[in-house]
Amino acid sequence: MAQPDADGTATTAVVASSVREQAPQQSMNSDGVLVRVRTLLPEFTGALQRVAEQVLTDPASASRATIVELAERSGTSPATVTRFCRALGFDGYADLRLGIAAETGRARSAGWTVDIGREIQPSDPLERVLAQIMAADTRAMHDTAALLDLAEVERAAVAIAAAPRVNIFGASGSALVGEEMQFSLHRIGVPAWAWTDVHNGLASAALSRAGDVALGISHSGATGETIELLAEASSRGATTIALTSFPRSPLAELADIVLITATQATTFRPDALSARHPQLVVLDLLYVAVAQRTHERSHAAFQRTAQAVHGHKAVKDGSSP
Repeated sequence: MAQPDADGTATTAVVASSVREQAPQQSMNSDGVLVRVRTLLPEFTGALQRVAEQVLTDPASASRATIVELAERSGTSPATVTRFCRALGFDGYADLRLGIAAETGRARSAGWTVDIGREIQPSDPLERVLAQIMAADTRAMHDTAALLDLAEVERAAVAIAAAPRVNIFGASGSALVGEEMQFSLHRIGVPAWAWTDVHNGLASAALSRAGDVALGISHSGATGETIELLAEASSRGATTIALTSFPRSPLAELADIVLITATQATTFRPDALSARHPQLVVLDLLYVAVAQRTHERSHAAFQRTAQAVHGHKAVKDGSSP
C-alpha cells in the first residue's frame, strides 16, 4: 500500500522506482542532467513533478541548495527529493547537485548567458529577443546532441537507404518538417512521400510492405493522427521510426526506432514550435547518413536533379544560366 509523503502527497517509492527503471540508459556523469529532467517531466506526478519544475525553473539555485532548501522551495519533503534523485539515476542528492552545477557551469562557459527562463516582454527590443531565441535554440541543439542515440540514427539510415518506399507522417509544424525531409530524400533518388492528410496517409500506409519505412514526426509523441498512420504502416510490415521529444510517448512506444530531440521554449514559442529546429537538425543528420550509404546513387541523382533545374536559375551579367 502506498504511504503518503510527509508533505501530504501520495507519490511513492513504487512510482519513483518505475520511472527510474524507464530512465534513459545514459552514463551517470553530469552530461544532460537537465535534459533528463525535461524528458522525464511528463512521467512525474504530484510531489516529484514539483521538484522537477523547481529544478528546471532555477537550476543554478538548485545546484547550491541543500536538500531541505530544495524540498521547501518545491513544497515537498527531503524524502521526495531523494526519490527524485534516484528516479534520475543518481545515488543521492549530492550527485544531483554536482551534475546540475557542472551543466550550468558549461552553459556559462559556452556563452549561454541569456536567461532563457525570463519572459519575453512586448516592450523588449529586438536585440534582446534575438539573443533570447539564439540562446534557446543553441541550448536545444546541444541538448539534442546529448540525447540522440547515434546507433538509432544508423539503424534508421540503413533502413531508409534500402527501402523501396518511405512514408513520412506529421501534422501542423511537424508536417512542415516532414516535407523538408521528403524533399531532401527525393533529391538523392530515395522514393519518399510526405503525407499531411490523414485519409491519403492511411491509404499509403495500408499499401506498405516489409522493407518499406514509415517515419512519424511529433514533438509530443501524442498526436492521434500520426500515431494512427504509423500503426497502420507497422501492421503492414513497414519499419517504423519516431522523431519525438518524449521517449515514452505513445508514438515512441509504437516505433521500431526512436530518435529524440530536446527543446527550449520561450514566451512566444511554446515547445511544439521550439522543437522545429532540433527536429530539422536530426533529420538533416539522418539525410546525410542515408546519402553516405547510397553515395554513388545519391551523387548521380543529385547531379541529374541539379542539372534539370539549372536552366531556371536567373541569368546573371547577361550570360546564359
